[in-house]
Amino acid sequence: MTTTAPAAPTAVAPGARLTFGRILDSEWAKIKTVRSTVWTLLALFVVSVLISWGIAGLAASDVAKHVAEGRKNDAPDLLTVGVAFGQIAALVLGVMSMTAEYSTGMIRTSLTAVPWRASMLTAKAVVLALVLFVVGAVTGFCCYFLANLMLDAKDVGVPLGDPGVIRALIGTGLYLAVLGLFGMALGVLLRHTAGAITLGIALIFVVGGVVGLIPGKTGDWIAKLMPANAGSQVMSVEGADKMLQPWPGFAVFAAETLILLLLGTLLLEKRDA
Repeated sequence: MTTTAPAAPTAVAPGARLTFGRILDSEWAKIKTVRSTVWTLLALFVVSVLISWGIAGLAASDVAKHVAEGRKNDAPDLLTVGVAFGQIAALVLGVMSMTAEYSTGMIRTSLTAVPWRASMLTAKAVVLALVLFVVGAVTGFCCYFLANLMLDAKDVGVPLGDPGVIRALIGTGLYLAVLGLFGMALGVLLRHTAGAITLGIALIFVVGGVVGLIPGKTGDWIAKLMPANAGSQVMSVEGADKMLQPWPGFAVFAAETLILLLLGTLLLEKRDA
């Protein structure tokens, strides 16, 4: 995978204090000047919106039939279904926000300009989370409006004011922001793009489903606590059966990500660049 070298950290004039605000400016300059950032965010948006729109269009007739027969209305589950595919882009962006600096050797320049390694990582996390939250929330609302057009055509649309809808759309931004940080933490720990992305995809798409095969309550709880299983509930209008409720699930995912980031910070402080 080829990457563009991030912009060099913003120079600080002689005698000027290195403040956290200046470190934030430097990290913002890095993320916005890497070409892969724009393409990754565009992929997140396009894949999520188009798949949500397409699946809602294909399933709308069946949903209407189920509702007419008195069965469960699955329309709320279709509003942001495409984000399940687009989320890969958020994970990749998070990983590359860190590993791109290692692959290009830019990390040595960054740590020379900002010797406070924990501050650099914190600033990088703040910028990444804000970018993904904004893009994720916009993506969530666009998924809703396009998918709901298809559902409305069959009289099974979901009003924006229904319980859980606004929370799910804003939750899309929150989930993708923390997922990006999860990827960044893996990038700090492994310092290898392909390895971190592979591990992240395995944890999000594979392991979370496999542990559900463990029999009994032990398997149920392990499945509930897996990162994607817990965190993605905040994007769901009604929440999935046998999973944590949206906000507790998101809190678990955020805590898991924070633990990885703290571990990554400790290793960043101790290891050579």
